[in-house]
Amino acid sequence: MKTDKQQAAALDERVWAAMRTGNGELAMQICRELNRQHPSFAPGWHTASHLALKLNQAPAALQAIDKALELEPRRVAWRLQQAVCLGRLGQIERVRQVVDDLRGARLETAYQCSALGLLLTQLERRDQAVDYYRQAAELEPRQSRHYYNMACLQRSLGRIEAAEENFDRTLELEPTDYEAWKIRSELRTVTQDDNHVAAIEELLVAGVDDPRGRVHLCYALAKELEDLSEWDRSFRYLKQGADLRRAGMRYDVGRDLETMQCIADTYHRGVFDSGVEGSDNSEPVFIIGLPRTGTTLVERILAAHSDVYAAGELNHFTTQMMQQVLSRFGREKRSREDLVRLSSELDFPALGEAYVQSTRPFTGHTRRFIDKLPLNFLYAGLIHLALPRARIINVQRHPLDTCYAIYKQLFVDAYPYSYDLAELGRYYAAYAELMKHWNAVMPGVIHTVQYEELVADVETQARLLVGACGLDWQPECLEYHASKEASTTASTVQVRKPVYQSSVDKWRRYERGLQPLISALQDAGVELPGL
Repeated sequence: MKTDKQQAAALDERVWAAMRTGNGELAMQICRELNRQHPSFAPGWHTASHLALKLNQAPAALQAIDKALELEPRRVAWRLQQAVCLGRLGQIERVRQVVDDLRGARLETAYQCSALGLLLTQLERRDQAVDYYRQAAELEPRQSRHYYNMACLQRSLGRIEAAEENFDRTLELEPTDYEAWKIRSELRTVTQDDNHVAAIEELLVAGVDDPRGRVHLCYALAKELEDLSEWDRSFRYLKQGADLRRAGMRYDVGRDLETMQCIADTYHRGVFDSGVEGSDNSEPVFIIGLPRTGTTLVERILAAHSDVYAAGELNHFTTQMMQQVLSRFGREKRSREDLVRLSSELDFPALGEAYVQSTRPFTGHTRRFIDKLPLNFLYAGLIHLALPRARIINVQRHPLDTCYAIYKQLFVDAYPYSYDLAELGRYYAAYAELMKHWNAVMPGVIHTVQYEELVADVETQARLLVGACGLDWQPECLEYHASKEASTTASTVQVRKPVYQSSVDKWRRYERGLQPLISALQDAGVELPGL
């Protein structure tokens, strides 16, 4: 006859078996039985926590793992799970406390090492995270994901050679990791003697069942062929990948254009003429614009200043805005247009304060912090109402260079307008119109940086940029490329180099292929210098 502990362990295994087969309802049923019959069996509460997280029930997951810790307070696996739950709930300070306590603990499995590596990454302690992923790889040397995780972190830290070695190892173990093929292609400029073109084409010819995999390979090929100055072949593969990506999406660019028009209509001059009385906080510097316009370069120049911290691409302002709308006007489903109009009736000082507090504890230790979410261009008016002392920097670039740079970048889940040239042109035109609107209704509020002027005379433009942020000049701002700070944007490799001008007028090499984009921009009245 089985002991009580053996019976509990058998039920526990049944829960995990149900989870492995994707039967969440059965797993939940068995888990409830396990915890009801064996409330003193700590692994059962640990399992319940994993199940709750899998079902996106973070509060319940934390409650369950806390029960496990009451029974076995020093169990490393339980404490790791607690930190994961706290991270899901945004309780960063508590995560930090648990992680600091775990740093001296002996980890026994690759999973534990990986989990701690992920937590350290979330705490922006990437150097330490690399060490734990390395330990995971030592424990499970045939698992490609450990090398992939190391490579991604090393890439963000500017350790390009080490990153390439680990991507090579990833692909040796898992040749069908198509995202690894794509990211590896972006690490450096390939040469005739050292590239992956033939290997990637061979994969495509052999056939790739996964459409997303084919997309990754097409973008990888386009990038490497551009490095080799094979412009026509590069654009052919780029268009193939973009068309395939667009075919798998449900998106209507017209809805985005209607939203931008609604924003302009709602935040008219009269909204600002009546006076702006938002939060008095002067810490935030919002870098806005479209992606691939040089926003990361501007961020790195500013972040080299001792009084500036780069907080990354935060979605905190939108989140706080939505929370205030729901709190004040109820949670019923509303159209985008209704949400835009309701946002203009919020308590602006409270919104500004809530946004700043939501960025803690990462911010607050410098006079300024940078929020570099490009899409904040949509909220420039609301940002100014909520934080009138915040700085807003808009980075712009030649329309065709901007759009080509966007088109050739495979984004994860953002910017759905970027995969069709005509839609991209229409979106760019709407962005340009909205920026004209902001400058008209808020004259002098937004500092504009022209990318071409910045790379032509970086010191002059950097001095103007630093001054616009209310800071004294520091020559370290010109040494931004020497910074060891991590970068997680698409420009993470480029910003490790001194300023270069080779990306200016790159669109000319693809003018024939870009005709749908050019027509869309011209139809919208966008000026195209040099055409």
